[in-house]
Amino acid sequence: MLYIGFSPVQTIGASRHSLSIGGKDCLMTYLDVVFRYGAAPGENALRAIDGMREVYGVRRVQFNERERTVLVEFDASRLKTEAVARLLRQAGVDVREPLALA
Repeated sequence: MLYIGFSPVQTIGASRHSLSIGGKDCLMTYLDVVFRYGAAPGENALRAIDGMREVYGVRRVQFNERERTVLVEFDASRLKTEAVARLLRQAGVDVREPLALA
């Protein structure tokens, strides 16, 4: 029998989760990255972004239309910031520079 479960672990600056697979504990670190974007994504881009949820390691994608930014929460043990930007570009988002989070 294979048991998979998540439990949060508190850290400063990142969200960490402990994953238990078959009795072994693995640690995943979720990071947030925020990119500024140019043109607002259209309907096709939004559908493609919805498909990003299927990419292992992408946890959340959130747009802020007023500030023209997109936030992506991802598993840093699986993806790098450049890979997240590439996924957004492939979906059709006009990704510009990443922003520093305070």
